[in-house]
Amino acid sequence: MAETDSTRSTASAGHGPDHDGTAAGPSAPGAEDAVHDGGAGPDGAGPPPAESDGAGPDGAGPPHRMIPAVQDGPTGDGDDRARTAPRPRRRTARDAGGTAGNDATGTPSGAHRSGAADRTPTDGSRAAPAAEEPSTDTAALSVRPSDTEAARRAAVRDQAVAAKPALARFLQVVVALFFPVVVVAAAVRAVASSSFLWLEYHRPGFPADAYGFSLEDRMTYGSYALDYVLNFAPARYLGGLVTADGEPLFLESEVGHMADVKGVLGLSFFVALVLFVLAVLACVYLARRYKGGIRRALFSGAVLTLVGIAVLTVLAVLAWQTFFTQVHALFFADGSWTFRVDDTLIRLFPEQFWTDSALTVALLVLAATALTLILTWPTKARRERSMLAQDALRSRYRDALDAS
Repeated sequence: MAETDSTRSTASAGHGPDHDGTAAGPSAPGAEDAVHDGGAGPDGAGPPPAESDGAGPDGAGPPHRMIPAVQDGPTGDGDDRARTAPRPRRRTARDAGGTAGNDATGTPSGAHRSGAADRTPTDGSRAAPAAEEPSTDTAALSVRPSDTEAARRAAVRDQAVAAKPALARFLQVVVALFFPVVVVAAAVRAVASSSFLWLEYHRPGFPADAYGFSLEDRMTYGSYALDYVLNFAPARYLGGLVTADGEPLFLESEVGHMADVKGVLGLSFFVALVLFVLAVLACVYLARRYKGGIRRALFSGAVLTLVGIAVLTVLAVLAWQTFFTQVHALFFADGSWTFRVDDTLIRLFPEQFWTDSALTVALLVLAATALTLILTWPTKARRERSMLAQDALRSRYRDALDAS
């Protein structure tokens, strides 16, 4: 106790008047143990001085921060004051965060930093919890358009639904144009058959061969010629045929003309087949997107075909020979399709044969056209069914637009 009292008296003696010449009054509890900025304790040791906030020597700035010192050992009143003085909070490994990824408890260091707001401050009060960040999810946001915008969108939808599809109308025209070509090609293929050949040779009134071909000879040689223009055989298929005397049955010019016929028919049938496939695909689209479009397309095509038949029939009746010559001149070179009356092709296929063939083609086309007109005639009931079906299709389309 004596040592402690002497130390206290020495410290009291060392504290003279302040810098402004006034005597120091009674010190607050623990003031004896505080150290001014730049000073030291009695032993020259103790905690480092607190930093000044820029106060000059005349004490014109804010007062110095006081750091309580702790005495070593119990010393009466000073010991009580030392025990009651606030102690600085010691930094722990948890506060420091460390440089390692985890602390001693295995918790990642980033968790300490992120949870710094949840620590208890040194004055005993608890910090308020950090505010939660607002959610950035905008999926639940729903902005209702204005009445004007909603009306505009509804008008656009109604216009899109009510508008006639351009592609459907184009395909309708395509089907109408393809119809005559397909029907005529089908009729020609029906005539270019062994069945028609047999009917033609056996019909009453068909002229006999003036140079000795019997009905059996005509059927045999005529079938060879017809098969050649329909198959993929080379010219030798006809050029190698001989008569009973060993003479070639067909002249070289006749074989060449039949080769030309083969090429024209093959190309025509191929084009007609392609057009038929395209017409079928167009009809499938029309059936799904444009109710009544198939009926209108076929009806228009039938009318167009009927007009063509009428024109060709008038030309054929008025000048058959001229018509026949012009048709051959359109597809074959001049001089390659004219022969003598005693040549094999003329004996097998006389002029009567071509007249009957043209008439049969016209009748077949007329029958197909008439049947199409009957099935597609725009009666009131058919128009109403088409309108109802199209309205239902538009309603489904409008519902799909509203749902999107």
